[in-house]
Amino acid sequence: MIKLPEPLEEKFQMLLEKDAIPPRERPNYLKWLRSYLDFCKKKVLSDTDSQSILPFTERLKEKKKTATQIHQAEQAVKIYHSGISMPPPPEPPARPADCSPENSDFSGKKPPLEQEAPTPLFSQTEMKVKKRFIPDQHQNPAPPAPASASPSSSHQNQAHKAPSPWDQALLSLSNEIKVRQYSPKTLKAYTLWAEKLRYFTLHKPPEMLDVEDVKRFLTHLAVERKVAASSQNQAFNALLFFFRHVLHREFGTLEGVVRVKRKPYIPVVLSREEVWRVIENLKYPFDLIVKILYGCGLRLSECMKLRIQDFNFDTMILTIHDGKGKKDRTVPIPQKLKKELENHLHLVVEKHEKDLAAGYAGVFLPSAIERKYPGAAKELVWQWFFPSKELTLVPDTGELRRYHLHETHVQKAIKMAVRKSRLLKRASAHTFRHTFASHLLAANVDLRTIQELLGHSDIRTTMIYTHTVVSTTIKEKKSPLDFEDREPVRSLTLH
Repeated sequence: MIKLPEPLEEKFQMLLEKDAIPPRERPNYLKWLRSYLDFCKKKVLSDTDSQSILPFTERLKEKKKTATQIHQAEQAVKIYHSGISMPPPPEPPARPADCSPENSDFSGKKPPLEQEAPTPLFSQTEMKVKKRFIPDQHQNPAPPAPASASPSSSHQNQAHKAPSPWDQALLSLSNEIKVRQYSPKTLKAYTLWAEKLRYFTLHKPPEMLDVEDVKRFLTHLAVERKVAASSQNQAFNALLFFFRHVLHREFGTLEGVVRVKRKPYIPVVLSREEVWRVIENLKYPFDLIVKILYGCGLRLSECMKLRIQDFNFDTMILTIHDGKGKKDRTVPIPQKLKKELENHLHLVVEKHEKDLAAGYAGVFLPSAIERKYPGAAKELVWQWFFPSKELTLVPDTGELRRYHLHETHVQKAIKMAVRKSRLLKRASAHTFRHTFASHLLAANVDLRTIQELLGHSDIRTTMIYTHTVVSTTIKEKKSPLDFEDREPVRSLTLH
């Protein structure tokens, strides 16, 4: 894929800012623009002609891109074309007669009226530029401040550096979420929706936001962006939290908002043969991780956060701390994994001893445990059961600490294994958790027991797995008195 010239990228960023595209989504828009320009170059199409959008989107459909990705790519190309269609700058005025070379100054520079006019936005000249020369600060120093500058100018500069109302609101949102000890994923999601509302309202001050702004934003998500029902519900909950705990105002009624209807979701379930086909195409330690996901029904994040002290091989019980909703639970350790888990634990202990010999600062600990127990970070029981391969540098302290294996590494390994297994199902890391529950239900395990093993708060969440197994119950309406083959013979006597 081609690399965008720096002038082109800067001007495209200005257009994204003008169209109120959130900063977190702008790298995706840049990626689609690069893909579009690369497509036009290969197909010998004009990137300035809007007729090239249709073949570009058709190519994305052939690559099986989602509707949301195609819509985003089309929007990025339209923003690019809007910059091309801007009117060119006016022609420079004619040079007066007294501006002849004889009347020019002794510096050899052109007179001010003969300076070259700026090129049009996204001109073909800029497309050929590969690297722009940035002068050194010593070659082009900043002009000194005038001596007559008043003291009030310094106060104005300090006021300009002060955080904006939106920055203060986002900081308050972060504090409110941290006080309630919500997960980092909740903090990331709620902050993202607040920023999207910020750019949708064109940086309208937070104190001036009202319910109508939220209505228009949610309708925009459902009608124009065509987001999923879960995403729209998440946006609603995030903005409700933002209004209630940051702006200290209630939503009121949201009548007239277009809401996406949420459809019932049936999870994908693998057979036992398919599970082992995937495991056989995985290398260590990813094969062991998938065995734990399937054998214990863990979420991927729960499996990655396991520590050595969570395994009790005497009672064969695994304890999951701070699961979804900050809940703890226990699950049985599969007997078939005992030997394999003990061998893996031996390798983890060896790596920990090497880290101690190298003088590392320990592992990352939750909350304020390290302040309460200063030496806990180097203790064996607090080490990750699936540690990362490399140490992490902490910028603030300069320490080297050990983090657990990242979730993306496991997801990529599972994706490649599923592809090699040639499964006819769409499987991911969470699929093994669904398979765990479905196989237990098929083995006539009580639904309440499965609920406790999965850590569900509501039994209705667990009941979704009743749709993934073949029902063996009797559908015919009968009386239990008719189940007996024969009736008991009793003598009838009248009193």
